Amino acid sequence: MSLYPSLEDMKVDQMAQAQARQASAQQPALGYAPQPGAPPAVAPSVSSSLYPSLVDYMGMSVSEDAVRQHVPGYTTAVVPIAQRAVVVPQTSGMVAPVTGDNNFGVRRAEIKQGVREVVLCKDGKGKVGLRVRAINKGVFVQYVHVDSPAALGGLRFGDQILQIDGETLAGYSSDKVMKILKNASAQRVVFAVRDRPFERTIVLQKDSSGHVGFVFKNGKINQIAKDTSAARNGLLTEHNLTEVNGQNVVGLKDNDIKAILDKAGQTITLTILPTFIYEHMMKCMGEGLVKKSMDHSIPDL
Repeated sequence: MSLYPSLEDMKVDQMAQAQARQASAQQPALGYAPQPGAPPAVAPSVSSSLYPSLVDYMGMSVSEDAVRQHVPGYTTAVVPIAQRAVVVPQTSGMVAPVTGDNNFGVRRAEIKQGVREVVLCKDGKGKVGLRVRAINKGVFVQYVHVDSPAALGGLRFGDQILQIDGETLAGYSSDKVMKILKNASAQRVVFAVRDRPFERTIVLQKDSSGHVGFVFKNGKINQIAKDTSAARNGLLTEHNLTEVNGQNVVGLKDNDIKAILDKAGQTITLTILPTFIYEHMMKCMGEGLVKKSMDHSIPDL
C-alpha cells in the first residue's frame, strides 16, 4: 500500500467535496429543514457593519413605528433651520421650541448685549426726532418720532443712551440731555447706545384657536391663562407690552395691538417691560403725541 494517495484518488475526493459544498449551499441557512409544501426559505442578509445592530445584539427595535407605538403622544415635525431639515420629537404641552435665526420676529426683537454706535444727522428743522427720560442715573429713549433721523437710525423705545458725541450722560437730567442734542452738529451726532436693558423678550406659540393665553388692558398684561403657552414660557403680569415681533406697540390702542397679534404667525415674540418702569418712562408724555407720531414701523433686518 502506498503512503500517498494516487492522483485518481485525489480527483475523486475533490469531486466529492465539491458536491457536498453544492448541496450545503442549496439548504436553507435557518438551522432547520423545510417542511413539505412550505415556501422556500430566504437566508438573512449579512450586515457589513463591524458591530452588531441593537436588534441582533439586544433584540431591541428603535424604528419610527416602534417609538410611535410605545411613546404616547409622539409625533414628528420637520423644522427648517439654516436650510436644513431637522426632525424634532414633539409632545403635547411643551414650551415654545427653540427658534433659530430664520425666525424674523425673534431677530427683530433681539436685545443684543454690548454697546453699539449710532450716527445721525438732523432733519431740516434741526431735530433728530428723539425724547429721553432719566431713570436711575441713566438716560433712556422715551419717544422716537416716525420717519425721523432717530427712527431711520434704529433707535427704539427703551434704549439706553450712554454717550452723545463722546460725552458720558450718567447722572444727567432729561433737560440737560435735550440741550446737548439741541447744540449738537446738524451734520453728525454720534450716540453710544445699549439695547433696551430694562426689557426682555418671550417667544410664544399660538394654540389651535390662535391664542397664546394672556389678557391685557391699555397694553398692560393683567391675566395669564392656565396651561397655555404664556404660562409655560414665563410671561408675567404687571408688565407692559412694548413690542410684538420687534414692532413697537407703545401708545397703540388695545384693538390695534390685538390686530397685530392676530396677523402675526404661529410664533410670536413679545417684548415686555415692568409696569412701574414703563409708567415712569411715560410720565409727561402727551397721549396724542404717542398715538399719532411715535414710530410704530417694523424694524429692518
